[in-house]
Amino acid sequence: MKVKFEVYPHLLQFKIEAGTSRGTFTQKETWIIRAVSDAKHSTFGIGEASPLKGLSVDYSEDYGLKLIALLDSLEVLNIPDNQDELFDFVSNNTPNDKPSMRFGLETALLDLINGGTKTLFESSFTKGLTSIPINGLVWMGSYDAMNAQIDEKLKSGYNCIKIKMGAIDFEQELELIERLRARYTSEEISIRVDANGAFSGDNALGKLDELAAFGIHSIEQPIMPGQTDVMRRLCEASLLPIALDEELIGVHSKEAMLSLLREIRPAYIILKPSLLGGFLACNDWIATAESLNIGWWMTSMLESNVGLNAIAQFASTCPNLMHQGLGTGQLYSNNIVSPLVIRNGGLKYNVRGKWGIVG
Repeated sequence: MKVKFEVYPHLLQFKIEAGTSRGTFTQKETWIIRAVSDAKHSTFGIGEASPLKGLSVDYSEDYGLKLIALLDSLEVLNIPDNQDELFDFVSNNTPNDKPSMRFGLETALLDLINGGTKTLFESSFTKGLTSIPINGLVWMGSYDAMNAQIDEKLKSGYNCIKIKMGAIDFEQELELIERLRARYTSEEISIRVDANGAFSGDNALGKLDELAAFGIHSIEQPIMPGQTDVMRRLCEASLLPIALDEELIGVHSKEAMLSLLREIRPAYIILKPSLLGGFLACNDWIATAESLNIGWWMTSMLESNVGLNAIAQFASTCPNLMHQGLGTGQLYSNNIVSPLVIRNGGLKYNVRGKWGIVG
């Protein structure tokens, strides 16, 4: 089939300042892709290309122009209309160094071949029968601000809390965690922490052991990526299970995935389709991790509800899901209206809900 593409920039506005080790976010650039069938002009699919400045390898000041140029080059090609061939087509025609563009293109075309209903992967989730367990995210901030966020997540029914570290003194962060653990056991509330590479090779093991005393589920990326030997030693020696996040960036082939995971042997990996290159890449990571008995979960990368919907639907097709990182839909004051709702620490698809105007 022949497809025409349209691109609509959308500047997302955070309701609160979102603090991370890469700075504080108040806005998030994103681009909505509309894929229109030449044969049926009334049928179109929607996707989202959403790089993150300072993290995505394909982010640039002229990202929108590069995205348009890529899509223009595809309009002369015959695009498959079945899922398996479609994944291969996107992979073969989108460079590896354009992961967020690949994810947006995959999503738009999957929506198109499924009739433009925004149902990309049918499951009990998309039928509104089940919800996806998610973690409640606590952004960096002052001690009091982070403490207030924890209380708010608990009141909202979350039983898994993820705390971003690195904004305040480590002893204060331990105090926050100790306060939470004093109220709830690890069976009642699961605690995850995300260091985003904030620790050094010299002090990481000591900090991990201190955190482990509080029954922490796992820590994401304790040191900066690219220190394979150090990360391997931490995974071997630490009492706290380690999850790789940024470490996966730029690893594309199945052979390279297997080599990295065999070398480091983490307890978990974190999958972000916008960062890794879409669903086909995530499928390869999942298969590789599971072959080595390594766990995984998926996390959105501050996409709008368009990207979040796609990631949630993909995750929902996988069995025995642990808590996913898919609670970002409520971050924005101008998010695209969608049927996604959060209830009692779970993401649910309200089949009676409506989509707002996209693009």
